[in-house]
Amino acid sequence: MNAKIEELIDFTKTKLGLHNYYLKLHRLNRNVNIFNETVYTLCMEWFPNHVIEQEDDDLNPEGTAVIEINVNTRKFESVIFVMGKTYARDGITFSNKDIKEIVKWIECETGLTYGKQFELHKESDGELQFKECMEGVAVSPSGFIDVTLNVEGKLTSYSVHGQFPSKEIVKEDTYIISLERVENLAKEQLKLIEFPSYEQNKLIPVYAVEEIYVSNDQTSTIPFEFIVDARSYVKIDKIMYWDTAIMKPFERKEMNIFGDVTVDQAFTCGPSPDSFPITELEQEKCVMAIKDFLRQEYSSDTGKWMIKTLHRDKGYIHAILRANSQDNRIFQRKLMIIIDAKDLQVINFMDNKPMLGIFEQLQAPDKIAITNEEAFGKIKELFELKPYYVYDFQQKQYILCGKLDCHYGVNASSGEIVSLDDL
Repeated sequence: MNAKIEELIDFTKTKLGLHNYYLKLHRLNRNVNIFNETVYTLCMEWFPNHVIEQEDDDLNPEGTAVIEINVNTRKFESVIFVMGKTYARDGITFSNKDIKEIVKWIECETGLTYGKQFELHKESDGELQFKECMEGVAVSPSGFIDVTLNVEGKLTSYSVHGQFPSKEIVKEDTYIISLERVENLAKEQLKLIEFPSYEQNKLIPVYAVEEIYVSNDQTSTIPFEFIVDARSYVKIDKIMYWDTAIMKPFERKEMNIFGDVTVDQAFTCGPSPDSFPITELEQEKCVMAIKDFLRQEYSSDTGKWMIKTLHRDKGYIHAILRANSQDNRIFQRKLMIIIDAKDLQVINFMDNKPMLGIFEQLQAPDKIAITNEEAFGKIKELFELKPYYVYDFQQKQYILCGKLDCHYGVNASSGEIVSLDDL
């Protein structure tokens, strides 16, 4: 075993009190964060000493410690004791489950400052969730820190999700935007959407807001869906047409989502292939490969699909396609096509059509009785515009925005105001 890996394993064992455990397996992993930085982690599975054999290959035994640690910072990304059972001796314990003590430990582990970079979001019996912030202002995409303790106050899970960036990439600003200033945009974001109601066995037409981030100076907007996926995309926006089908059936190929990461790459922070831009030539070849795939698998669908974006993920290039003709339903037809990044040929795909099949079993929505303008007048006062620091992939920094949203909608058939949480 490599000396640096062995040192990390020993560090983990001592730090977490895993003296009653043995290392079952370990592997190196890498990911690319939203700043296009490659992050290397060591993933480990520690079995309790009394566990001789793994009864189920797909399930870890109770008490197994599943741990991921950043190989360069030595900070734990996640620590999970399976089924909430820990056999750690002299492990991390908060005897009185004191929040101040837990916060102090998180600050020490992460280097973050409470109240400035993270704050308590939710708390229940033995479970705490902290949310990323910047000087008290919410952040998107948001980072979270989850901590779970057993009845004795012993740590049974800990995980850090997200980036928690430094001030250097935050464009600090004074929040000046207001709902009055974005009223026209608010009207545009109110869309007629059909929600499925399984209780009534029908589709319910509702005017609801499509969330969006508006820059503080109101010169730009950032779509909510890009922030949810939190990755850099290449926009394509190309409708696919063809004249002839390819009769040869498409054959899926297996994927290797872990890849091969060497110790050298990990400890020298070598850039992941996922961090490289998709060149114009690669984009052209991907479009050609996608067209050939559609000619095989969706041969009668010429003009029905639009390639929206391309992005790299786990050594592959993913293409997101949307149906060119959209309906009002909350979930839209979507294809994800997976392309081998080396030979730029399609190897696999995912279609959400089976998931959407349930809509076909529901009754059609009632007749629309009010207009978009009338619906806007009904819920105008319920709109929200809250300050957020949002990562702008173009500027490569966080900018101050207002998140335009509304938790209510208007039933387009009855004119009744409804809570979207109840749909």
